[in-house]
Amino acid sequence: MQNNPGFNTLAIHAGAQPDPTTGARATPIYQTTSFVFNDADHAASLFGLQAFGNIYTRIMNPTQAVLEERVAALEGGTAALAVASGHAAQLLIFHTIMSPGDNFIAARRLYGGSINQFGHAFKSFDWHVRWADPADMDSFESQIDDRTKAIFIESLANPGGTFVDIEAISAVAKKHGLPLIVDNTMATPCLIRPIEHGADIVVHSLTKFMGGHGNSMGGVLVDGGTFDWSKSGKYPMLSEPRPEYAGMVLHATFGNFAFAIACRVLGLRDFGPAISPFNAFLLLTGIETLPLRMQRHCDNALAVAKWLKQHDKVAWVNYAGLEDDANHALQQRYSAKGAGAVFTFGLKDGYEVGKRFVEGLEMFSHLANIGDTRSLVIHPASTTHRQLTPEQQTAAGAGPEVVRLSVGIEDVADIIADLEQSLAKA
Repeated sequence: MQNNPGFNTLAIHAGAQPDPTTGARATPIYQTTSFVFNDADHAASLFGLQAFGNIYTRIMNPTQAVLEERVAALEGGTAALAVASGHAAQLLIFHTIMSPGDNFIAARRLYGGSINQFGHAFKSFDWHVRWADPADMDSFESQIDDRTKAIFIESLANPGGTFVDIEAISAVAKKHGLPLIVDNTMATPCLIRPIEHGADIVVHSLTKFMGGHGNSMGGVLVDGGTFDWSKSGKYPMLSEPRPEYAGMVLHATFGNFAFAIACRVLGLRDFGPAISPFNAFLLLTGIETLPLRMQRHCDNALAVAKWLKQHDKVAWVNYAGLEDDANHALQQRYSAKGAGAVFTFGLKDGYEVGKRFVEGLEMFSHLANIGDTRSLVIHPASTTHRQLTPEQQTAAGAGPEVVRLSVGIEDVADIIADLEQSLAKA
């Protein structure tokens, strides 16, 4: 393969070779729990991190390794770690950089599950989130103190489909010596490669657009290789000797992919949210068609948004691909290929009509997911964001009148026809 293959080529070939034993062209599902060592010295070198290789599928598996290398290549990172879900990836990221009593800054406009994880579950570890407005850089900077360890944003925010100024927030992070973590689930590297805009770590729910078929759970974190983990002394898991590995200093040993290593050997090893080889295989298969699917998603979503904007029962449409949308300039700057598949719109008659509209759809699937080949719909205020207060729902872009669509790759005329018949009934 040429030295600098294109994105479409990487989506199919990165990380993969024909199986050396059987010649199988597709990456096999290595459905095994453990792996045989060559001899005692080989085993010792693997356990001591002096050599790379397979020990136990909870820590690493050959099918998983191909998935990791492919995603790292697509995102332009140095290494990746695939795990059981996007939430698991976030847990391992923060476990590696946080200590009890530490805090991090997160954009308010996030997936409802992340808001819940950060605001509630993380309190059990004595990790604390401080919320910021992604349109107001001072809301990030003013909350940073000596115990702040990171800034977290979504490149394309769920559920509203709004773009975030990654470079501006990266400048704040760099000024204060903090890593910028970017959830790129909604955009995928097809539309945005956050590392090119100043991100240090990228995280995905592979369950969504990367896998793309709604059939397998998975998450991944990508090490950008851009952050100096030793400079400030604030990240001891990377910069100080690790007793588990005979005093090895991970950043000094592994350099620009030390963060991914640390998440694997200090987090995944002990917490255990391993991805199954079968799910890794399905996600790899999905990624092969990612560029084709994302373009169709974007084309269909733009057509649907334009149609909804003209409908007399629709109060507003929030889709950055529309030229008069407040977020359009950011979309053009960061994602000229398209504005993604997920967006929200508001119904004029509010909460009850929103519920009836969702229930009246026939081709759309009413479920709590995005990024499927199929068109999906949800009323966030009554489902994914119902644990939030009304004020929090509105701040997260999930107010009572809001409906979220994840536009699929069906014929766009059929998508619009289904929306039309349900709006007529609602």
